Amino acid sequence: MTLMETSGEWRALVLAAGFGKRLLPYTRLTPKPLFTIDNRPLLEIVLTRLADAGCRGAIVNTHHLHEKIESFLWRQGYPMPVQTRYEPEILGTGGAIANCADFLNSGPFLVINSDIYTDIDPADVLRFHHGHDAPVTLVLHDFPRFNRVWVDEKDRITGFGENRKAEAAGIRQLAFTGIHVIDPRIFEFLPPAGAFSNIIEVYDRMISEGVPLQAMTVSGHTWHDIGTPGDYRQTAFERTVETAQIRAFGKATPVRLQEIAPDGSDARWARLVSDSGSLVACDRGIRAVEGTGETQAYEAIGRHFYDKGVHVPKIHNADPFAGLVVMEDLGPTSLQDLVLRAHTEESTVGLYLPVIRNLITLAVKGAQGFDPAWTCQTPEYDKTLVLEKECRYFTQAFVSGYLGLEGFYKRLYDEFEIVVDKTLTFGFKLIIHRDMQSRNIMIKDKNPFFIDFQGARIGPVQYDLASLLIDPYVALPQPVQERLVHEYMDRFEEYQAFDPANFLKGYACCKVTRNLQMLGAFGFLTQKGKKQFARYIPTAAASLPGHVEEMEQAIDKPFPKLKALARDIAERIRANGQNSS
Repeated sequence: MTLMETSGEWRALVLAAGFGKRLLPYTRLTPKPLFTIDNRPLLEIVLTRLADAGCRGAIVNTHHLHEKIESFLWRQGYPMPVQTRYEPEILGTGGAIANCADFLNSGPFLVINSDIYTDIDPADVLRFHHGHDAPVTLVLHDFPRFNRVWVDEKDRITGFGENRKAEAAGIRQLAFTGIHVIDPRIFEFLPPAGAFSNIIEVYDRMISEGVPLQAMTVSGHTWHDIGTPGDYRQTAFERTVETAQIRAFGKATPVRLQEIAPDGSDARWARLVSDSGSLVACDRGIRAVEGTGETQAYEAIGRHFYDKGVHVPKIHNADPFAGLVVMEDLGPTSLQDLVLRAHTEESTVGLYLPVIRNLITLAVKGAQGFDPAWTCQTPEYDKTLVLEKECRYFTQAFVSGYLGLEGFYKRLYDEFEIVVDKTLTFGFKLIIHRDMQSRNIMIKDKNPFFIDFQGARIGPVQYDLASLLIDPYVALPQPVQERLVHEYMDRFEEYQAFDPANFLKGYACCKVTRNLQMLGAFGFLTQKGKKQFARYIPTAAASLPGHVEEMEQAIDKPFPKLKALARDIAERIRANGQNSS
């Protein structure tokens, strides 16, 4: 790819051809230069800094996933021409410079790695280079982990390698920042274009022939190498949090991390406490798959819900590729905490009324302008999803994985199909959260706020209502559940006319599909080593036979095989509980 070139004072080569082996498996899909810091690709950050410093043109060498880098650059607009130079075989830094001689040989040029995050000003480096007579300037700093460049008392470079001994007093070791400015004289020491060349070997040869290499030593700057997952995640986290603090409080101050106990997912949550205030961060890890991931869904859907007046935490910053979201701190109190402390039916119902209002707002207002492209997994609660993620999940993770009973998905498939068809037929399709249970509802200033909404999608509103009311974390009494169903229907009617009989049919079906999902999840999590979820299996198992019977009555259709299995499960779990008590 070539963009229009213009002449100028200096140009730059951005090194972006590497495989990023230390960052596997993430670099299988995303080249390292497109890893993001504060939701900006590193390559964009580097090129923007070069342009701001007065660079008159940049060339980016590519190899691994070069099409993605080229596609990214075509979509950008920089105030300087940018082109790429594809290497069919990686040439090394020296080879890359030689391969771009036609672009770089008009005067001193800057070479910079694309896998560093730094605020070192390229203009300062160019000014320094013009102030001495050496043909090469290497920007160095004291970074013990990478200190492998030997420098004398006049900041002349004497060699490279961590095991080299000091030859004279005043020799010290520093680390290379990945930034150098080079005169065209370098081409005398490089092979022809297309040949591999290690730049350190070239520099060693220059030193041995008496050609000086000058060190520019810097300090008090920001510099991060993001060559490993740990280094990348730490840098991305720091920058994402810093920007979130500025947006939330007007300034960034040091934070103290307070880990928040994990729940069923693998996401890591932490409270970020500072003198400015507290925020909450969620880390779902670096994206390693194509398509919309959970973090991207969480950010897009969360911002949409917030704009529509749904009570969700305000998102202050996010970096979907890094898996990071930083949001408003809703405090430590969940709906589960309050319900378990409630002593009367009235007090329990009182806790749920504002939740129901917010749930209807999510369904109705959340549907306005909702983009299915925001969703992860599937855009809709459809037949395939219910069969795979609820029915099969139940039989594989719970019936087989937890109870050791095999072959039930095939045996029950005909009944599962009917359950799914009736669920969708009688479902009132709007927007659903899909995990609407008491641990995902935080209470702040007596108002309920929904979290963990990354699974939101188009679906039957009765599913969220069922998730809320048959929630085994709180085990609401049946009279409370019935009151709240009618409260929901009364309030829902204010927004949309509907057939109450069909609503209740859909609700009965959704109670079954949600019950299957819950047991599948508890079986999966328990087998995964999260034994704390096993305590909720008895409640979920005991409720399944009744929910199947209610569905049979509601839609006037028998499910003999599913009902028999549900009763068998309930009896096995009950007997197991008695034997272990």
